[in-house]
Amino acid sequence: MEWSDDGIILGVRRHGEANAIVELLTRAHGRHLGLVRGGGSRRQASTLQPGNGVQALWRARLDEHLGAYTLEVTAPRAGRLMEQAHAAFAFAHLGSLLRMLPERDPHPALHEVLELVVDQLDQPRLAGMVVARFELMMLSELGFGLDLESCAATGGRNDLLYVSPKSGRAVSRDAGEPWRGQLLNLPYFLIAEVAEPPRIDDIRAAFDMTGHFLARRIFEPRGLALPDSRAALLAVLLRETR
Repeated sequence: MEWSDDGIILGVRRHGEANAIVELLTRAHGRHLGLVRGGGSRRQASTLQPGNGVQALWRARLDEHLGAYTLEVTAPRAGRLMEQAHAAFAFAHLGSLLRMLPERDPHPALHEVLELVVDQLDQPRLAGMVVARFELMMLSELGFGLDLESCAATGGRNDLLYVSPKSGRAVSRDAGEPWRGQLLNLPYFLIAEVAEPPRIDDIRAAFDMTGHFLARRIFEPRGLALPDSRAALLAVLLRETR
């Protein structure tokens, strides 16, 4: 068995004295692990870092085997990500989300979006925005997408300000006003393009909303809490963007 694909390194762990197991999100083969011989060496360890884009060649005798990777770094991003705390926490959080996907289940749209997201993580305001949008996409890819296109009460598409914490549907200003204390806020940047990076209060509201559904629909049913890296990311963003 053999295939070649583009990938983004999500994680690396030592395997024995000299080798490493590398976890990629690939374009056509999903989240996929493989052995890199010599990957534990100082020379290779410096390039096999989370966030780097690679061209991957995978070989195995049988499809169900772990297999071996030959990797060529095509986008060395890791150094830039590790230079700033918010970028490092953001990528760690994205990796935690992507590990909710079944192994080897293709999600080409996620790979494409992740390529764009990672290139914006070094800018604090943009990082908060793209991570929140990625969380919405993850909910959809895992089968728990929210309906943010029209008001649950009226069917209208204008002035959508809230989200029902039960149904995950948007609610307009007028329809939601009597129950605003029970609804989640819906920042505009989650449903439309914006000309300027959002305010930190809008980023926090977005994280409150997406976090509610990630916890209830993805993590808690698996007996898990939201990743610590997510809370750390928000704390750094709150501090850096004041």
